[in-house]
Amino acid sequence: MNPTISIVVAIFNRRDELFELLNSLTFQTDKAFEIIIVDDGSLIDLKPTINNFDGILDIKYFRKDNSGPGLSRNYGSKRASNEWLVFVDSDVIVEKDYIQNIKKDILTIPCDAFGGADKAHRGFNLMQKAISYSMTSVFTTGGIRGNKKSVSKFQPRSFNMGVKKEVFEKVGGFSEMRIGEDPDLSMTLWENGFTTAFFDDIAVYHKRRVDFGKFSKQVYQFGCARPILNQRHPKYVKLSFAFPSLFLLGYVLGFLEYFFLARGIILALYGLYTIMVLIHAMIVTKNIAIAGMAVISTYIQMFSYGYGFLKSWILLNVFRMKPEDAFPKHFHRN
Repeated sequence: MNPTISIVVAIFNRRDELFELLNSLTFQTDKAFEIIIVDDGSLIDLKPTINNFDGILDIKYFRKDNSGPGLSRNYGSKRASNEWLVFVDSDVIVEKDYIQNIKKDILTIPCDAFGGADKAHRGFNLMQKAISYSMTSVFTTGGIRGNKKSVSKFQPRSFNMGVKKEVFEKVGGFSEMRIGEDPDLSMTLWENGFTTAFFDDIAVYHKRRVDFGKFSKQVYQFGCARPILNQRHPKYVKLSFAFPSLFLLGYVLGFLEYFFLARGIILALYGLYTIMVLIHAMIVTKNIAIAGMAVISTYIQMFSYGYGFLKSWILLNVFRMKPEDAFPKHFHRN
């Protein structure tokens, strides 16, 4: 029996991105799906954008008070009528065979939840492509996002994630976390005996942040969330999660070595790392300008994530603060 699909999109503002997402969905080779759009208290009117697709797409639109993406997806899921829930971020674009491939993979790869990779579209600007490289590169913690062989258990992320509706309801959906809610759901699924899978033919084009400042703030928040997730799911803690913090501390140590001991051994290793990232980025992107920017975005990712992780780890494990008190903006409170 062919799987039935409801696409759930939680959105805050991002009117232009929503138009691009919906436009990409109009070209699907398989048009048997519904779209649930949950406006999470946007400050601009999204209805005119959605009205452009009346009679073209099967869209249900809901507006609610702001609560963060996770709880907004829960809200939309309760109003979905199909067997499978597919979550995508509002800033992605999908290929025309996206729905077709999802249905094909569901029938051939047994699982309770699935995810796919993200990549940069040829129409993205240079900075977006550089940031996309950093977020998916084997030289950063992003390598696991685009390669099923990189991890023993794939953690679907909410920019491209599917879950059986009955399974989603059994585990209570997304938690009250505003950041890190998608790996939190993946590990909750595992803890309840459900399985996840990587579908390698459903990658989406993810626009991400459009400047380094916003990107830095975003990955910093991701870093803060990881020790919280480690505390919630201790069974799945990995030493590799601390790598960006060690990377940051090593860089600081390298400067101390240089200024106080007049040696540059540690910094030389970072120089080698920089060259490796530059060469690899040139091979992957085939553009020297993107590769140069990718070196910058890679260091931003490692430093910002590493600082966030280190700060969060200290607050939670040294000062014994509750996650909700240490990072109140990371949680929705009634």
